[in-house]
Amino acid sequence: MSATHDPNRFSSRIGMLLAVLGIAVGTGNIWRFPRIASQSAGEEGAGAFLLVWLFFLVTWSVPLIIAEYAMGRKGRMGVVGTFARIAGERFAWMGAFVGFVATAIMFYYSVVTGWCVYYLVHTASSPLPSSTDQATAAWDAFQAGGLPVLFHALAMGLGAFVVLRGVSRIERVSKVLMPTLLAIVVVAVVRAITLDGAWDGIRFLFTPSWETLAHPRVWLEALTQNAWDTGAGWGLILTYGAYMQARHGVVKNAFITGFGNNLVSLLAAVTIFGTVFAVLGREMTDAQVLEVMQTSGPASTGLTFIWMPQLFAAMDFGGPMSVLFFLGLSFAAFTSLVSMIELAVRAITDLGVRRPQAVGLVTVAGFLFGLPSALHTGFLGNQDFVWGVALMISGAMVSFALIRHGVSSFRTSVVDATPGDWRAGRGWEILVSVVVPALAVVLLGWWLYQAAAVYAPDSWYDPFDPYSVMTCLVQWGAAAGLLYALNRRMAYPTLRHAPPVD
Repeated sequence: MSATHDPNRFSSRIGMLLAVLGIAVGTGNIWRFPRIASQSAGEEGAGAFLLVWLFFLVTWSVPLIIAEYAMGRKGRMGVVGTFARIAGERFAWMGAFVGFVATAIMFYYSVVTGWCVYYLVHTASSPLPSSTDQATAAWDAFQAGGLPVLFHALAMGLGAFVVLRGVSRIERVSKVLMPTLLAIVVVAVVRAITLDGAWDGIRFLFTPSWETLAHPRVWLEALTQNAWDTGAGWGLILTYGAYMQARHGVVKNAFITGFGNNLVSLLAAVTIFGTVFAVLGREMTDAQVLEVMQTSGPASTGLTFIWMPQLFAAMDFGGPMSVLFFLGLSFAAFTSLVSMIELAVRAITDLGVRRPQAVGLVTVAGFLFGLPSALHTGFLGNQDFVWGVALMISGAMVSFALIRHGVSSFRTSVVDATPGDWRAGRGWEILVSVVVPALAVVLLGWWLYQAAAVYAPDSWYDPFDPYSVMTCLVQWGAAAGLLYALNRRMAYPTLRHAPPVD
């Protein structure tokens, strides 16, 4: 059977790119990025944060996306099998840790996906709130009942339905949802920039406050947000890379993925900053508007789910725009959720488990382990914090796997070996083997010190404080310790069922 008709491969490059953009373009672009940008802004604006964020796109995300595409295409397995093949059997646990971080995010990401779908239905069927009290009451009523659990189950169920048939269905769904999402983003941007006062928000977004560069948290947020934005270091692109055709290069695709995704993030930020400043700027100063954006409520709910419906209510054609906004947000969330489910499913099928059983196991586990986040937004906020920062560790582990294998030989034999593709060159070797691990060590160490000595000297050691250093160390350590102990039980069965390398 030819590669172009192989059901275990993407049928075309555009299908693959749309599927991978489905990984990258998610709620991190629309739900998370504008909030992080506003919280990292200074008095003049958020432009300095944007520069650091773009710096990490080039020095962190794109090099890791190149690595993941190439590792997946070479290994033809999920994260555990690929690490065992490339770094050695002793390091299968690292691949499992990378996969666990993405799966831990999946547990609460499904809940957020459910929120998006609920608000799509709610805004399409109910009047938009005209005040903060009404918007907050609508949110509280939603959270008080069983609806978050119901919509969490719906999100996991729909994701499982897509993943059940494998890469062919993932590709077909991506070919529909991603162009529709991109069209919605463009329509939203055009509408936002035509609002009176919108350019005040856009100007604030891009104006730098240079003093913010002295704050370690700005750099940490820029790096973790870039990892969130692009999917770099999650193992998701590695998993989809296993379904690439051998003739498809990795470098061009990595640049399209990274820069295309960050463009969507900027467009989403323009939409939200423009809309917020246009509507609230009539009655508030810039500082007050910024405070609204920064005070986002538990688990970042405020800006997206409390303020945006109010803002749309104050706009002409606000009703249709609100439906479009939450439709786009739901599509973005769902395509990313599908990739997280597929990552976990592929790791289990690599052990020799049949796909239907693996999908059932992941779906049930995803629902059960997501219940605490569905029932309590404080728990969701803790999980978003802990595993968002852990993405730095995941990225460093991807880098370590290539160092173990030999970065130079990997580049010449895998990355730069596809005719017609761009060449990564020696620059990529330096970035992935030196810069990425250095950034992880320096920024994580800097943050740990600042968090313990400056930000929370009286509570950093409390593992029950949802945003402490110790809650991160305990959860990371428990996951890594368990997976290390299970290394042999994962590595040998996975390699025994390994497909041949192209």
